[in-house]
Amino acid sequence: MIDSVRGILAHLEPGIAVVECGGVGFKCLVSLNTQRKLPRVGGEAKLYTVLNVREDALDLFGFASRSEMSCFKLLTGVSGVGPKAGLAILSVLTPEQVAAAVATGDSKALTRASGVGPRLAQRIALELRDRVSNLGNGPGALPAPAGGAASASSHAAAAVQALSVLGYAPSDAAAVVARFDSALPVEELIRLSLKSMDGGKGA
Repeated sequence: MIDSVRGILAHLEPGIAVVECGGVGFKCLVSLNTQRKLPRVGGEAKLYTVLNVREDALDLFGFASRSEMSCFKLLTGVSGVGPKAGLAILSVLTPEQVAAAVATGDSKALTRASGVGPRLAQRIALELRDRVSNLGNGPGALPAPAGGAASASSHAAAAVQALSVLGYAPSDAAAVVARFDSALPVEELIRLSLKSMDGGKGA
């Protein structure tokens, strides 16, 4: 319903940003990572948004980039992960860190978020990895869990898998990852690819 809001940042407090557009102040619930990227109060801000409808309230969630918004949607699509947990994860991990954790099976990284225990973290990693496999990347194509020796080609493969976790088509992800040095760390390949892809979307 509301894809994004752009206007003057009228108010900012932990977890909340109010963006005034045409005389209307939109109260957006935000992650700490998004909050760090916002200007000072009075500056112009743009947030990509997700509207969550509940019986007793309408909550608008705001994100600094489309990749963070996509990651939030994927996280909250996992059974047992509500908006609060989604924001908590994105407050301590960037979208590329979440994607890398899922692609490499590093569920422990997800437990850094408040309220996310080992069991929920494992469920997130497994469900999102399954979605990637269902896109046509069979289990045999998934990279080895974090901790093992990784070649440059496996770095690129893990980056493609991670971008697929974030909702990008595997073919598009592979084309973008191929532009960069495959010897780079997986997280750096994901970061560069997301920057390139988001840039093309006007983020």
